[in-house]
Amino acid sequence: MIPSILPTYNRAPLAFVKGEGSWLEAEDGRRYLDLGAGIAVNALGHANPDLVAALTEQAQAVWHVSNLYRIPAQQRLADALVEKTFADTCFFTNSGTEAMELAVKMARRYWHEKDQPERTRILTFAGAFHGRSSAAIAAVGTEKMTKGFGPLLPGFQQLAWGDHEALREAAAQPDVAAILIEPVQGEGGIRPVPDHCLKGLRDLCDETGALLIFDEVQCGMGRTGKLFAHEWAGVRPDIMMVAKGIGGGFPLGAVLATEAAGAAMTAGTHGSTYGGNPLACAVGAKVMEIVGDDAFLETVRARAGRLRQGLESLVARHPELFEEVRGAGLMLGLKCKDAPAGFVQAGYAEGVLTVPAADNVVRLLPPLNIGEAEIDAALARLDAAAGRVRADAA
Repeated sequence: MIPSILPTYNRAPLAFVKGEGSWLEAEDGRRYLDLGAGIAVNALGHANPDLVAALTEQAQAVWHVSNLYRIPAQQRLADALVEKTFADTCFFTNSGTEAMELAVKMARRYWHEKDQPERTRILTFAGAFHGRSSAAIAAVGTEKMTKGFGPLLPGFQQLAWGDHEALREAAAQPDVAAILIEPVQGEGGIRPVPDHCLKGLRDLCDETGALLIFDEVQCGMGRTGKLFAHEWAGVRPDIMMVAKGIGGGFPLGAVLATEAAGAAMTAGTHGSTYGGNPLACAVGAKVMEIVGDDAFLETVRARAGRLRQGLESLVARHPELFEEVRGAGLMLGLKCKDAPAGFVQAGYAEGVLTVPAADNVVRLLPPLNIGEAEIDAALARLDAAAGRVRADAA
């Protein structure tokens, strides 16, 4: 008999009833250090008092009015994003998947309005993850994502990771509308795109006219120590997808764009009933106020250095389990020599939560405001989990 919750997840046998900062408390009262943060969502930890206050104040005023009317909290958040980023305009969604859908529509509409409607193809890369909608799985194209869900939407071409010759050949085709890439792949195994490659993509798009779309759903909002990961390379996209951390745990996403890229999206071309609702944007505006502060990001970088140094030592102590540490900022990955499920499970036993990814990688995505003592405690628990795996294998 099928359960009341559609069984599309292999859930861990854990249920949490309370959270505070970097900690979660399970039904049995046991506490866990959360190094997953809801898959990079709880950017400021659990039950953050500033976010609780922002949400409560808005909840006592107006919950929902729809986008038929002006929404002051939405305007505040849009103004903050435009001030702090490359973008001239924003559209708010409820998730990264919805942001993906609009980014695709925006890129194709851009060329339609330029009287080049044949430019619809979007180039993507192996290992990518852009959501689970029909367009998103077509963009990725792997059997794991697409099997049984055909026919797939046309208009996407997947390229091998790091194959510059294939990329340049594909980008030269006259029907290419855009290049879509995560500056740091998350689900694909915490793989950062080198800065010089992001610069090369910008140059290639400038040369061919294709729009450059960055998916910063997971790697954005301070996760790498800059407000957005592409800032490390000193490049600017035409369109960017944001979600996860922008709402600090409240469902919120956005598409940011330059005026040129977004100008074709006029009244009636897109919409969302819930997107940019007062509750989400009140929280998002507070997240931006905190995470967008340079002093806060400096602290993120310092914490990231401490965590990475500890992880490098962990790898050195357990060379039979781990190959390397990957990533940037507080978006780090432990590359395991075998499937990471056993290590993740051992972490549960030691009271630490991590997130598996492709390529035998365990993701570490703690709250951006995790404390130094909590980092040290997390490293000790990860070390104990590694010892548990070794003992079980003996």
